[in-house]
Amino acid sequence: MELKREWKPLTGIFIIFIILYYLPIDSFRLRNAITESLSLAKWYAREHVVLCLIPAFFIAGAISVFVGQASVMKYLGAGAKKVMAYSVASVSGGILAVCSCTVLPLFAGIYRMGAGLGPACAFLYAGPAINVLAIVLTARVLGPEMGIARMIGALVFSIVIGLMMQVIFRNESRTGTDTKVVLPAEQPARSLGQNVTYFGLMVGILVFANWSESAGPNSNWNIISENKWIITAILGLIFAVVLIFWIKIDWRKVLTVSAITIILAIIFNDKPVIPFAAAAIGLSVILSSEKGEGENWFDATWDLAKQIFPLLLLGVLIAGLFLGRPGGEGLIPSRWISSVVGGNSIAANLFASVVGAFMYFATLTEIPILQGLIGNGMGKGPALALLLAGPALSLPNMLVIRSVIGTKKTAIFVLLVIIMAAMTGIIYGAIF
Repeated sequence: MELKREWKPLTGIFIIFIILYYLPIDSFRLRNAITESLSLAKWYAREHVVLCLIPAFFIAGAISVFVGQASVMKYLGAGAKKVMAYSVASVSGGILAVCSCTVLPLFAGIYRMGAGLGPACAFLYAGPAINVLAIVLTARVLGPEMGIARMIGALVFSIVIGLMMQVIFRNESRTGTDTKVVLPAEQPARSLGQNVTYFGLMVGILVFANWSESAGPNSNWNIISENKWIITAILGLIFAVVLIFWIKIDWRKVLTVSAITIILAIIFNDKPVIPFAAAAIGLSVILSSEKGEGENWFDATWDLAKQIFPLLLLGVLIAGLFLGRPGGEGLIPSRWISSVVGGNSIAANLFASVVGAFMYFATLTEIPILQGLIGNGMGKGPALALLLAGPALSLPNMLVIRSVIGTKKTAIFVLLVIIMAAMTGIIYGAIF
């Protein structure tokens, strides 16, 4: 046996053995942390999976299929108009729904084929930062004001960082990378209005299914919450018509699933999550049995789900174990957290921004982690700072970026993200 080849698994086995050997199973804090971890996972499963995550997966899958990457990338080339280039780059995350790993080869490709440094850097930041799943789950779990602040902050960051990178390095030439991006013309299957309606219906179903009561019993917004399932059902019926006439799904399958959903809605009128789940399952069965766009849509949705959901579940369990639920405590005492990132000081925001920039967060796992941190005393300003710096950067991510644009440009890019995230956190914390 070659010891050099086996030392890693031997080390892993030894570490696991030592942990189990000295595991303080009688410790109240450990038992409580395990309870907190499982309770948080149970809460996520009940409150966020069926009504929030599953529709968001379908939307993200549809985006990747019905909005071609070529139709986005052709606007980022060196010959593209600057206003158009920055506009496309800044919303690319919502359109492409890429993570911090997926965005790197796309960034390297468009930069080396001739995209301007500014639009390329705007795209690099916006790609993972404006992930549609992340924005939706942030608003659902951490509150609508945090979700909106994250979305607006990411849009503004991408444009400002791109412009500043372009200005700072305006005098540097790029030899061997001045080729314009040449992509084949696409023939859209639907008009722009049809696509807007199609995506608007899915977003509407997601929004109204998760609509909660506003503060105050006499709030006008409560009229919507009282009728949210009627609105959701109407949008669902219109969406079924769109599936038949615009997406060309077999009308018999759509009508069958619609009829089953309506019957379940009548039987379980006090448990709307049941017919909603049935509709999601029915849509999955329909799309998986179709050919062409329907099949591609399901495949893209399933790829996202199996890639993200296990990591999210693991992140929830780990966050609950170490940080507990809001108002509870895990293995890490809440006083430690509040002493470092509590309040809204410059040091707290800067610390959160730096930690977020260098840590690696699997897609969406930053949300349950932040939920635990906020529940244990983290200020809202530092929380937003971490949200704005974390998903777009990580140490492995920086190493790849450096190989594409060099050390100096990478250092300036990272510094801009950290400083802007900290400043935004301070402003947000002062307001909220």
